[in-house]
Amino acid sequence: MTTQQRVEALTAELSETGLGVVERGLALASGGNLSARVDDTTFVVTASGTWLDRLTPDDFTVMNLAGEVVAGNPSPSSEWKLHQRTYEERQDINSVVHVHPQHTVLLDALGHEIRLITLDHAYYVRSIGTTPYYPNGSDELADSAAEQAKSHNCIVMGNHGCSALGETISMAYRRALNLEEAATATYRALLLGDTTTTMPADAFAALHHA
Repeated sequence: MTTQQRVEALTAELSETGLGVVERGLALASGGNLSARVDDTTFVVTASGTWLDRLTPDDFTVMNLAGEVVAGNPSPSSEWKLHQRTYEERQDINSVVHVHPQHTVLLDALGHEIRLITLDHAYYVRSIGTTPYYPNGSDELADSAAEQAKSHNCIVMGNHGCSALGETISMAYRRALNLEEAATATYRALLLGDTTTTMPADAFAALHHA
């Protein structure tokens, strides 16, 4: 597969993911951005202002890890540094799904820990990193998220959104879905007056999935 063919395949999968992201309520319109690693030195990211459920091949920018546009749309997402710094920090990660899930952001803003209650939550999310609020597109946001990515595949950015990381696009998306589901379950538990229920700690060591 040539580099161009790989870019085309990745943008097609990211476009499908963007549609799912909006349909599942993880983002509204252009709230959020998606990327995938093309090779060791480049990645493709959604362009500035693009609606995630209306993505076309023209809505993607190919960039290198030096932060230079090398192909595609000349105006990458304002959050391109968030993706770039994560790829620099995690060589094993090939996709970043950055979205704005309501329950995830709300619980974090209110100071409630998102609890991993079910097998899927625990298996896919595992652990959650957090950062304070920083302006979108800032070096502080990108650097703090990359620092958290050293230890976590899901990072909640204060009063903003989250990033879910994956070895594949589908795994990054799956982690974003499970993070928000865990936040929703935690929110409902809090409404019922429960503040402690979570996946048993001794079960984590033996986690597996069929």
